Amino acid sequence: MAVDELVSPVERLAAPLNLPVFRAGLEAQLARHPYFRSIQVTGKDGAPRWVTTPVNLDDHIVVPRLTGDPDRAVEDYLASLSTLPMDHTRPPWEFHFLDVRTAEAAATVALRMHHALADGMALITLLISSARSAADPARPASAPPPPARRTGTIYAPPRAALLVRVWSYLLLAWHSLVDVASFVATFLFLSDPNTLFKRSAADHGEPRRRMRFVHRSFSLDDVKFIKNAMNYTVNDVLVGVTSAALSRHFFRKAGDTKTRGIVLRSILPVNTRPTNSLQTDVDMIESGKSTAVRWGNRLGYIILPFHLAMHDDPLEYIRKAKQVIVRKKNSLEVIIIHMAVEIIFKILGPKVRLLPFILYACMVFINIKLQKARSPTSQAGAYIFNSVLRNTTMTFSNLIGPPEQIELCGHPVAYIAPSVYGLQQALTVHIQSYCNTIKVILAVDEEQFPDPRQLLDDFTVSLNLTKDAAAKASPKLIRKE
Repeated sequence: MAVDELVSPVERLAAPLNLPVFRAGLEAQLARHPYFRSIQVTGKDGAPRWVTTPVNLDDHIVVPRLTGDPDRAVEDYLASLSTLPMDHTRPPWEFHFLDVRTAEAAATVALRMHHALADGMALITLLISSARSAADPARPASAPPPPARRTGTIYAPPRAALLVRVWSYLLLAWHSLVDVASFVATFLFLSDPNTLFKRSAADHGEPRRRMRFVHRSFSLDDVKFIKNAMNYTVNDVLVGVTSAALSRHFFRKAGDTKTRGIVLRSILPVNTRPTNSLQTDVDMIESGKSTAVRWGNRLGYIILPFHLAMHDDPLEYIRKAKQVIVRKKNSLEVIIIHMAVEIIFKILGPKVRLLPFILYACMVFINIKLQKARSPTSQAGAYIFNSVLRNTTMTFSNLIGPPEQIELCGHPVAYIAPSVYGLQQALTVHIQSYCNTIKVILAVDEEQFPDPRQLLDDFTVSLNLTKDAAAKASPKLIRKE
């Protein structure tokens, strides 16, 4: 993975893009965030640090001319960004305005930004603090509700009997030991089986593999229907449907429905900020205290397995996902891995050549529908991080977005679709909620996935089958609808 691969948002519009209005909005927001007027330099001690620098907004705006089929042209252009370096003499972000009408909207705006500036949750914070309510532009955009109270042994109040509590803590310690040992083994030698999802070892060293970004919208109500029918969580359903889609795709492509016991492991980034941090950070930005917000990356990592199988009952995928998630919640893996990365960086630092530090890149897509235009990072050792990525199959991420429609720089946002490139993997699955929609976004290696929409079709079929099965299992919910 190259050091200079970056992040990006994209926005699709239903009316012609008003570039002067958007540019004025960007200029106003840039003045509020000194961190995004910074570049990374290396100090005399060899440590990287951020320093502010003058910004010419025109240097960060790109308006290409696209020809041919608009939808394909936009998709091809975004794919081309995954092969291009970014100029590190300027703050590492840029807006690409693609002013052509597609099937979904009248124009597209792509923001490409280095992941060193912000992780997914920080970018959602930045988006919400920069946006207004589409229903009432005089009102700031609403932040998503805080996540439900964290569950698991370490978060549970000590109400159980002493013997039960002792046993739960022993189990927590055992699960943590197993998970951390598995993470270390993955770094050293433990690798996933070679399947159609996993990048081959021969391709890992090839720089700038071109990635294609495709996405599809699903109803959040459908997901909640399954959640209520099974008395699970939205996250349980999304992980289960992903497992079902991967299984359907694998067995159809492989032509084998009898193989059992195939497990694909994903890297799941976990936000380590307090559960109420998003609203707190938005409030600080609104009060002019952007410099007090902890930007950059505040992530821990866990290895989340996906079990490939062909189940007669579609709900079995959700049940299996629930078991895996409950098991992971009863482990300190994310905390221990996060602390280990921080300790390695502080002790060994950038002078250690065995562990060169990198800033991995990502591309974020924000789709805007124009109804009427109105006027130092948390770094991981590359040697460790890349080894773990090479030995696992994919990266999986699930983010919660604004609960209402918002507008950014005078343009209503139709949907948000984050993604990433620059990883040592051929597949990344992002799931993003916004309003009453769930967006599934795939970043795929073009050579390995010549038709990624087939995998999106498998998500569609899997969700529909799961909903139908949930309806049969819970007829009372159908009557309520």
